[in-house]
Amino acid sequence: MLESLHPIQSGPLGRSDKERRFRRSGKVIWLYGLSGAGKSTLGSALARRLADEGYTTQILDGDNLRLGLNRDLGFTDPDRTENVRRVAEVAKLFAQAGMVTICALITPLRAHRAVAREIISPADFIEVYLAAPYAVCARRDPKGLYAKAASGQLPLFTGRDSGFEPPATGDAALVIPTDEYTPEECLLRLYAYVAERLAGS
Repeated sequence: MLESLHPIQSGPLGRSDKERRFRRSGKVIWLYGLSGAGKSTLGSALARRLADEGYTTQILDGDNLRLGLNRDLGFTDPDRTENVRRVAEVAKLFAQAGMVTICALITPLRAHRAVAREIISPADFIEVYLAAPYAVCARRDPKGLYAKAASGQLPLFTGRDSGFEPPATGDAALVIPTDEYTPEECLLRLYAYVAERLAGS
């Protein structure tokens, strides 16, 4: 069946044409970590900061996507893999259109991050691990998920019933221990790193 498909390789405007229009290169910033580590908060703050600098940005947030594009997926390992695959494919399209795309997903397994990197391409993929211990995230519990997991209402909860693998040495482009810095300090570290990579592309 797949052999009958013939994807368009270039439309009226190719990637380089679109990037010239934006005067920027498309990239994907993949923020991952436990629930409550700060992905959505930092992702939104980074998008605002980059927009102020003239970048065109798009946020792909895990919770929002599970209400739409990925609402048919659960939290089993195969479903999590498919969740990441779909988001990576969408992020790739935005990057090819010259946008800076910020993905905020738990992305618990190293294999998941490898899939995303392969789909998007290493040249366009900036992997950022927001590190915060389970106990710290449970104290924050901004969405009440840890309390529900503790009472048995959320099976397969990441870090408790379902595993989370921190990055292997050298995998993540940047590691930010969000339990050690204020949100403002975390944003400064994230922005400084990302801005340098965007300027050099």
